[in-house]
Amino acid sequence: MSEIDPTTQTELEAAVFRRLVAHLRDRTDVQNIDMMNLAGFCRNCLSNWLKDAADARGLGLTKDQSREHVYGMPYDEWKRQHQTEASPDQQARFDASQAKGH
Repeated sequence: MSEIDPTTQTELEAAVFRRLVAHLRDRTDVQNIDMMNLAGFCRNCLSNWLKDAADARGLGLTKDQSREHVYGMPYDEWKRQHQTEASPDQQARFDASQAKGH
């Protein structure tokens, strides 16, 4: 992508982010713990990264606002509608990955 100008690159990356967020909004069957166990990040990570980027630019984005942007609704509402209790296996894999620093 070295031949693409920085503005276009930023626009492409923003489009990819929007598509990823839309995909995750549609895939409510995919639990955050499964994403963490497989990829080391989840919807909450994306919302935290969004907030970090806003903070770096001096913008007043709150944690709740960044989560609502990623989830497409207030976080508590998403949890009520879509989050399931982690199985013992899911929790064990998550705990093991956290112990390794991932």
